[in-house]
Amino acid sequence: MKFGFVDEHRAVWPVRVMCAALGLSASGYYAWRTRPESLRAQANRVLTDDIRLIHAESSGTYGAPRIHAVLRGHGRRVGRSRIERLMRHAGIRGLAALPRRTRTTDSRHSYPIAPNRLARNFRTSAPNQIWLADLTYIPTGEGWLYLAGVLDMHTRKLVGWSMRETLHTQIALEALAMAIERQRPAPGLIHHSDRGIQYAAEAYRGALAAAGITPSMSRKGDCWDNAPMESFFHTLKTERVHHRLYATRAEARRDLFGYIEGFYNSRRLHSALGYISPAEMERRAA
Repeated sequence: MKFGFVDEHRAVWPVRVMCAALGLSASGYYAWRTRPESLRAQANRVLTDDIRLIHAESSGTYGAPRIHAVLRGHGRRVGRSRIERLMRHAGIRGLAALPRRTRTTDSRHSYPIAPNRLARNFRTSAPNQIWLADLTYIPTGEGWLYLAGVLDMHTRKLVGWSMRETLHTQIALEALAMAIERQRPAPGLIHHSDRGIQYAAEAYRGALAAAGITPSMSRKGDCWDNAPMESFFHTLKTERVHHRLYATRAEARRDLFGYIEGFYNSRRLHSALGYISPAEMERRAA
């Protein structure tokens, strides 16, 4: 590995300087360099190139578990620990979150509160049995851009979403309308959200009733009652938002659209789905 480091950086620093710093002999390095590459080293080099490609195709989001799942899906028989070791040696890693928080839920209102019909029981047997809804915020150079989402619990697909400059009820209604238009759910679907005014408002309750959707709401101040939706927003910010600086809201809209529809819904491997994408889960359930 030390000789490999010297070889990778010989265009940056003199070989003799690096060898002296690492306690190696320059003659030993040159002997190593002229030695034929072993079959294992060749296989590791090819595998590392494949890891780099998969990592790049995921916009740098995938760590070892998802890269392992992609390779396994392509019929490659390789251990996850080997992938972790090669990624560590090559300096390849998935993105990590940078925490930022602000308040998006306003439950100080006089609208009716629906009972918590889920009680954290998120199990489903098919799509369009449970939808989860919530709102989050995206920082831009022009101020906050708010994102409302509706997540199907069975497929983990974001079936509806909307982005606006304000947190008025309209943003939640637009996300719900998209979900209904896309999915055409049968009556009886449970829609779970927090107690925010957007979801308790008369217009939103009316839209649910018109579609035959049953409302459910979390207990006051309990984010775990809507944990899978919180998990989606955490993923969105970990893999995209916290690694971008959006100058304008329009720039953020374009980038988030690309992430949601071009990557998350269609291609991102989801650990809760056994490392298949929401689109594949939906296809299998059809």
